[in-house]
Amino acid sequence: QVQLVESGGGLVQAGGSLRLSCAASGETSDIGKMGWFRRAGGEEREFVAAIRWSDSSPHYASSVKGRFTISRDNNNGNTISLQMDSLKPEDTDVYYCAVSSSRWARTSDDYANWGQGTQVTVSS
Repeated sequence: QVQLVESGGGLVQAGGSLRLSCAASGETSDIGKMGWFRRAGGEEREFVAAIRWSDSSPHYASSVKGRFTISRDNNNGNTISLQMDSLKPEDTDVYYCAVSSSRWARTSDDYANWGQGTQVTVSS
């Protein structure tokens, strides 16, 4: 099992920036991919960004590509960050950190461990 603790989030005006962090502990040797999802008001969590553990290669949803940057903390390899720039009101949501044992994980169904979520609110 991998435990996840998220931090960051909050309220920002449109065009502003926020940074989310997620620290993993426990059986971190099983991590294939870590990612961020958001609720998006639906039953299934929407993919935002992910980073492959083996080579730190990033992947982004088209809606955030060019605005969000996912990275792995070089000083603490079990922590990832999501730098969110040029935020829009439609980015308002609860953001969840998640871990998959598969380096090929794509959808929320591929992720077994989840954080509790952190609220991001972007005002217009």
